[in-house]
Amino acid sequence: MPTHDEHFRMLSEAVQAWYRYYEVEPDDQASQTLCSAAIEFFNEGVTSLEDVTTLLIGTYVGRWATRVNAPTSAAVH
Repeated sequence: MPTHDEHFRMLSEAVQAWYRYYEVEPDDQASQTLCSAAIEFFNEGVTSLEDVTTLLIGTYVGRWATRVNAPTSAAVH
């Protein structure tokens, strides 16, 4: 049975794979969003590296998709 450290490593690898796929440099905001999503997917029963990676790539299409709390242009005006 995988240990807590092995699960953490797998989730970290899935987030790193997202960065490689979209060819962007890691940043704190994107990492926070992606890590939270990876943990949520895992808690919902998605437990393989490939599946978590696929869900991250499909759910967060590029860096701007990780900006879930970014204000809209209407809110700025």
